[in-house]
Amino acid sequence: MSVERDLGPDDELYTVDELAAATGMTVRTTRYYAGLGLLPAPTRRGRMAYYTPAHRARLELIRGLQDHGFTLAAIEKYLARVPDDASVEDLALQRAMLTSWGAGRRESMTRRQLETRARRKLDDDEIQRLVNIYAIRVEGDRYEPLPSFDVALKLYELDIPVDSMEEAAQAINRHMDLLADELTHILRTRVLAPFRGQEHSEADKAAFEQTMSRLRQLTLEAVVAGFQRAANEVITRSLSESSPQTGT
Repeated sequence: MSVERDLGPDDELYTVDELAAATGMTVRTTRYYAGLGLLPAPTRRGRMAYYTPAHRARLELIRGLQDHGFTLAAIEKYLARVPDDASVEDLALQRAMLTSWGAGRRESMTRRQLETRARRKLDDDEIQRLVNIYAIRVEGDRYEPLPSFDVALKLYELDIPVDSMEEAAQAINRHMDLLADELTHILRTRVLAPFRGQEHSEADKAAFEQTMSRLRQLTLEAVVAGFQRAANEVITRSLSESSPQTGT
């Protein structure tokens, strides 16, 4: 990436140290990403290199991709499809779509680290069962705990057939994939697209990001409440169907 542009007097500028601090990265990491071509070239004034809010937004997008477990090679491939002159708003909206719905960043760890987190040894059969119920992801000799990892360990403490847990996990995963696809489509077309089509101030953009964060939390709560409602309706329907028939 080598796109440079003339700066206006009101442009916010960052040195590499300020850019790193603003995005929560080290200067070394920021320079490394720039060296990989993940950032457009900075604009120079004399011997000084300056970065703009667009550079900052792109770095924050990179962090969003990392939070989803993308490798640097995958991030480079993704960013290759993002125009060098993409606006701060476009980059922020892409990051809004990529922001994790779970708490914390994904972790890649060794088998021993995984067992330390589980607080016990895990044999090969247990590892495979955790994979089968979508509690961990395995790539080579690295293990990535998924959001349901701690729940899965508690389930194994219950005296219930393992096969039943796997069947339940497959049912949940199948329906959650479909639900996530549909909700993401609604979010993209009914919320993000209208916002993108209008002019906004920086305050508007910051408020929108906060709204998106709150919307994600409320959506998760709605999914849980929706399942509780549906499960209760199934119980009520089952009781009604199995109740003894009385005649007059």
